[in-house]
Amino acid sequence: MSNSNFVDYVKICCRSGKGGAGSAHLYRAKNIPKGGPDGGDGGRGGHIIVHGNRNIWTLLHLKYRKHVIAKHGEPGTGGNKHGAQGDDEILEVPLGTVIRDVESGLVQCEITEHGQTEIIVPGGRGGLGNVHFKSPTHQTPRFAQPGEAGGEEWKILELKVLADVGLVGFPNAGKSTLLSVVSAAKPEIADYPFTTLVPNLGMVSYRDDRSFVMADIPGIIEGAHEGKGLGHRFLRHIERNATLLFMVPADADDIVAQYQVLLNELQEFNPELIDKSRVLAITKCDMLDDELMKEMKSLLPKDIPSVFISSVSGLNIQRLKDMLWESINQSAEDLMD
Repeated sequence: MSNSNFVDYVKICCRSGKGGAGSAHLYRAKNIPKGGPDGGDGGRGGHIIVHGNRNIWTLLHLKYRKHVIAKHGEPGTGGNKHGAQGDDEILEVPLGTVIRDVESGLVQCEITEHGQTEIIVPGGRGGLGNVHFKSPTHQTPRFAQPGEAGGEEWKILELKVLADVGLVGFPNAGKSTLLSVVSAAKPEIADYPFTTLVPNLGMVSYRDDRSFVMADIPGIIEGAHEGKGLGHRFLRHIERNATLLFMVPADADDIVAQYQVLLNELQEFNPELIDKSRVLAITKCDMLDDELMKEMKSLLPKDIPSVFISSVSGLNIQRLKDMLWESINQSAEDLMD
């Protein structure tokens, strides 16, 4: 998933179709000069619809489509013939897409399942033909309803990556390296901050042909909840991960302090993130001996499972997978309770 091809935010003007007018036609035939009303109804205007598609990973196809316009409904005609409905405009979106109204700022819907369909701007209703207004005291109504106007609204589409495990850490904490080791993903890896600018997803193989999805997300910095660094672009992807893997390098000045900063940034952005299952991995431990790791272990937080790993040497990588698998399944059980 290259940087240029990954788009997780678009703003679009959506205009649904107006409904067709009802017909005020009166029936006429050779031997029936004054027949009754037979005007058909107008057709509904086209909806603006979003449709979940698990085969799409980005909103790139909508980046330059600033206006989405559905077709108008056709008017009704004589002979009680209804007008055709306007064609809907269907926007294919990846799973994890949130649709938000620009004016109110409220979330309108979330697309989380393949095939899920939501109408975000409904088309106008078609007008009723004059046949509906016939009564014993008004046998030949010469009027019908006009079609209802369509809607025009600006919508924001935001993608929040769906993954079982989200990697949380400062830049250069070893997140991309770990993902490249445990999956077939090939994220960009370099020794400078913010190498990762967009989320990278990898399928991690586990025991007995089982697997789970891991997301390498751009590194966090202190103040990210206020928009610093990659700020909200990073943090919103964390919301959809079942388990969070906090990663702090062994050569950090203060491992516990770094972990607390990461935890605080998530809490400031969205307090609900603190309720997610968490695992702490101390990375880049290939140069540490057992005695030093044991000493460091005693200083780590006691309220979170922790493990010392090295993506280079493979130290405790399988143990980390076991811990993540257990955490993912525990999260699933908690949701079912």
